[in-house]
Amino acid sequence: MSLVCRKLCSSILLEHFGHIVQAVGEDLIKYGPKPLGLIRHSTHLSLAKIKEALCVLIKYDFVIPRQTERGIEYSLIYEKIIMVLRYPRYMFFAKTMCGDDAEMILEEVLKHGYITASEVIALTYKRIQQSPSELEVSVPVLKDKFELLVKNQFLMRSLYSETPEETANEKRDYNLPDLNIAAINKLIGGEQVDCGDSKIYWKVNFDRFTQDLRDQIIISAMRNRLDENASELMRQLLFLMYLRTASWADTSNPIPLAEIKEAVRKIDYPLLTQHLDQYLRLIEEDTSQFLKRVGDAAGGQYSVNMKEAFNQLAWTTLENIVMERFGSKAARIFRLVRDRKYIEQEQIQQLAMIPAKEAKYLTYTLLQENYLQMQEIKKAGVSAAPMKTFFLFHIDLNLVVHMEVEHCYHALYNTMQRREYEVTSNKRMIDKQLRMQTLTSNLKEHGATEEQLAEIAEMMTPSEKQQLEKVQSTIKKLGVTELQIDDTLFLLTMYLRYH
Repeated sequence: MSLVCRKLCSSILLEHFGHIVQAVGEDLIKYGPKPLGLIRHSTHLSLAKIKEALCVLIKYDFVIPRQTERGIEYSLIYEKIIMVLRYPRYMFFAKTMCGDDAEMILEEVLKHGYITASEVIALTYKRIQQSPSELEVSVPVLKDKFELLVKNQFLMRSLYSETPEETANEKRDYNLPDLNIAAINKLIGGEQVDCGDSKIYWKVNFDRFTQDLRDQIIISAMRNRLDENASELMRQLLFLMYLRTASWADTSNPIPLAEIKEAVRKIDYPLLTQHLDQYLRLIEEDTSQFLKRVGDAAGGQYSVNMKEAFNQLAWTTLENIVMERFGSKAARIFRLVRDRKYIEQEQIQQLAMIPAKEAKYLTYTLLQENYLQMQEIKKAGVSAAPMKTFFLFHIDLNLVVHMEVEHCYHALYNTMQRREYEVTSNKRMIDKQLRMQTLTSNLKEHGATEEQLAEIAEMMTPSEKQQLEKVQSTIKKLGVTELQIDDTLFLLTMYLRYH
């Protein structure tokens, strides 16, 4: 793991869990799997605090305990820590698929790591009752929403056992317990009762969310390349792919045309139904290569190629990065080298239609920044004199993608540090505004007059209000930037997963 990745993980742990968890997590990130004694030796924390921190890290699946010859060792999974940045997207996806109540249920599960169904329903009910929103809900409705999340495999049972090996080899379980609604109502009222799901804990199925976000990228890419009908056809093809192929297979098993027609007929897209053959041909012949015709039986059979899809998306992403960093002419050189695979400097100058001096400058800039690689070729049967050697430029896609992943880590770390700086340096003003909002809310509940409310509003000077607006705008922009960087990071990690 790189230094900047370690710093990013450490920053995430500090922001969400505090200094002690960060210290233990950073120690495991830096030195790898360790037993409890060695963690204590290197962190200089008390045994009680280390155990508490490890409990937190294990609860959120950041750390996995393993039985070894030296005893139980704790190893940290840094990818799951970075996944914390994606939690808002998971919640938004659950909201889109299952509604506002489901989003709040998922948020509670994310906050607790793992939790029983009755507890999460009770907590969500209390939260909705205390919120100022007009959302009205009952326990049976929340129970149905929880079951919908489980049915869609967004939640699964957390099967922790006494032995680490059994926990590591757990199989996914989506069997719902028989919940007692009357007992949940008593639990909401503060009574300690058994709701029928004692010691049955649930956690988020991150693999399912990752699949859905992956599919969204494919569907969105098809919408941008063709139109809404093509994206909907791609969505139906992905649904059909899941019926006959493993979720993370490189390519799907053949999908008959008859099944595609039947699936399209069930949705309200008349233009797609009418011109299905033309849309299939367009997607098949498109350079993105998301879809491939693999047979002519039963009117034709098609296969979704996920590996090639993310290969093409990674190339497009890298071209856009080169365009933004070095300009359109550098992007033209990058595309030329990609198309020719291996090419000499003189050919780049001729084919890119860029002045020789500028082409040479841009080519060596890309080489210096590791977007291009150079290979030395010596002519066979001649001496090793400099004139008998020529150099070919090429692109090592895996190398460039790994480099961009590191750039994403660095950008995320810098964004988080800047946001933390903005909050810390303006903490007095932010706290003052929070106190004013609390005071105003309390006075409104007690029937305060407009004059009293106006007096409270005047406690903050115009210059302070202006500065606060600027700070809030900056923090909002940094939050949006963080999500956009994570979009790029997610796409590139999907490429690496398939290659």
